[in-house]
Amino acid sequence: MHISSSAKQVNFIKKKITCLLIVCTLFYSCHTKTANSSWEHYKGSEKSIHYSSLTQVDTLNVKQLQVAWEYHTGDADTANYSQIQCNPVIIGDVLYGISPKMKLFAIDAATGKEKWQFNPFDTLNSDKKFFMVNNCRGVAYWNDGNNDKRIYYTAGAYLWCIDALTGKKIQSFADSGKLDLHEGLGESAKDLFVSATSPGVIFNDLIIMGTRVNESPQAAPGHIRAFNLHTGKLQWIFHTIPQPGEYGFDSWEDPKAYLYTGGANAWGGISLDKERGMVFACTGSSNWDWYGGRRKGNNLFADCLLALDAATGKRIWHFQDIHHDVWDRDLPSSPALITVNKNGKQTDAVAITTKTGFLFLFERTTGKPIYDIIEKPVPANSDLTGEQLSPTQPYPVKPAPFMRQQITEKDLNTLLPDSSYADVKKRWSMYKTDHMYNPPSLQGTLEFPGLDGGAEWGGPSFDPQTGILYINANEMAWIVKAKAIEITIPLHENMAQAGERLYQSNCMSCHGGDRKGSNSFPSLLNIQTKYSPSAFDTLIQSGRRMMPSFKQMPEPQRKAIASFILNITSEKKNPFTDTIFKKDDPFNLPYSVTGITKFLTGNGLPAISPPWGTLNAINVNTGEYVWKNALGNDPDFPDSKTPTGTENYGASVVTAGGLLFIAATKDGRMRAFNKRNGALLWEVKLPAAAFATPAVYELNGKQYLVIACGGGKMKTTSGDSYVAFTLPGR
Repeated sequence: MHISSSAKQVNFIKKKITCLLIVCTLFYSCHTKTANSSWEHYKGSEKSIHYSSLTQVDTLNVKQLQVAWEYHTGDADTANYSQIQCNPVIIGDVLYGISPKMKLFAIDAATGKEKWQFNPFDTLNSDKKFFMVNNCRGVAYWNDGNNDKRIYYTAGAYLWCIDALTGKKIQSFADSGKLDLHEGLGESAKDLFVSATSPGVIFNDLIIMGTRVNESPQAAPGHIRAFNLHTGKLQWIFHTIPQPGEYGFDSWEDPKAYLYTGGANAWGGISLDKERGMVFACTGSSNWDWYGGRRKGNNLFADCLLALDAATGKRIWHFQDIHHDVWDRDLPSSPALITVNKNGKQTDAVAITTKTGFLFLFERTTGKPIYDIIEKPVPANSDLTGEQLSPTQPYPVKPAPFMRQQITEKDLNTLLPDSSYADVKKRWSMYKTDHMYNPPSLQGTLEFPGLDGGAEWGGPSFDPQTGILYINANEMAWIVKAKAIEITIPLHENMAQAGERLYQSNCMSCHGGDRKGSNSFPSLLNIQTKYSPSAFDTLIQSGRRMMPSFKQMPEPQRKAIASFILNITSEKKNPFTDTIFKKDDPFNLPYSVTGITKFLTGNGLPAISPPWGTLNAINVNTGEYVWKNALGNDPDFPDSKTPTGTENYGASVVTAGGLLFIAATKDGRMRAFNKRNGALLWEVKLPAAAFATPAVYELNGKQYLVIACGGGKMKTTSGDSYVAFTLPGR
């Protein structure tokens, strides 16, 4: 068939137009945001799944990653082991993060060049208010679609509202840009410690907040609250410790428990299903952590996964992971909102990872378990008078635990020299060791899984492409030993004796009966060379990092503790001579613990065998494991023939490029694994250990990976930098 030249020309033009349309479509798709291609939220999205759909960095080129920039905040505190646990957010071309001393900063996400810093100390010092240097793991971002762009974050006891463009306070929010997080908790909590380690989540005109509270006998309640993000006005409150007439009130044997019980707080963060208008939160234990004789019952809503109406705070459903917790086994992170394809049926679900090494999965709208959960008998007897344990605890049928749940003799560390091993074996035989639900005891209980998990605050990553959930876990045993406390004040005690008694009630559980501290808490011996009496009194009232404030403690009691710890001999008068504690005072408990310390050798090495940290890949569609690796290498065991794993804090990020990125380890490295088979593809030494979660983002056609390198945990050197990696030549 003959085709004219003009017709050929038309066909040629049509083909060119078609090709041009294809190229334009591809260009648009590569340069337009798709789901999970940015990092505008803590943990990557409101669903808390740590997932990035970016593919530029993949299994073939990941080894080419190199440092793009490093930003120094300039305020690391190496003497006091400062940390950065922040997962930054990237809004357009700006990265927002937190420094070791709680400064909020904005930097160019392509170069690391600073735009501004906001220092909350400036305001608080001018107000002459005590300020706690807490850890802040992220920020929340909001904008009105125009020029009103805001960052919300917590420093001390305040939620701050900061102009994202200038770093200045939004004066119209609450009290000139700051909201006191005691708001709505009642008069009895006004002087108690309240802060927040995790950012709030924004729904419509609300910012919904969880909190961190004290873990001593006297603590603020952990009620979940929503505030108007324009004015700071309280909009709704969900009582995590139910009040009369509310669901769960009868789970407390004492009808007045809500008046004096604290805790049950959502310190790990909150996740949002925006389409359904639902928020999901996990709560911690109620106070006091180690003895429940004054809070008998199952204690709702402590240790619970909560599904709430985001607009009203009304309970939709809940699940309690631990009944009557006396192990400090808080649910440690925000729930992951995932999708499960089980037996060909696709279901929106919620996943929670626990300190005990369990993964629980639930249908998102109903709370029905994806895999069956059964109540199993557990040790129900305690040698602490007045304690009343739950006879059962919930166990999921699937998946299997992602860590060991009991330490037997064969689990003791054979990598130790013979003399150390013999000492470890002798000490192990002295403790209760036969069940993970053995309660604290006078002889001492080996708590495993330990206080920091299992799972911890980093939380899991989820890959919607494959249905695989990834969780890094700790495997470290702790020792909890109870001690009876005198609940009446002896007549004629002197100042130092009063201080010692108060120390045992308020401080001993962290710093130990010998005041030598532990890996997590510093020694208090000879600190009079570091603190004057006035500086020590300020520390008690303000708190610092792991140490909460004790502002509610009367001045005479603070002076007595200072007299004991600082060895002050000039003050002899006892301010309590004519005072007797009431035996029914709910804050005056008959037991404390002599310390919560890791099970280590005399020179600080793990007493149990490796792995001490693992990385686990679980297919949620089948409940089966895909792979499991030791995570990291302990530098104290350089001759180990296999990876030892280390304790790890922070979490991973999974990408559509086939990778799983994670730092988190004691050895101070960032690693990339093949997400499908767990093969280690890349690792790099960081300027300081990174106990934080990385962020992945794209800018100007380049994919970046950024991590906060703050060190400070497990006796690692503190750092002050954020480091970004990218591929060369892009």
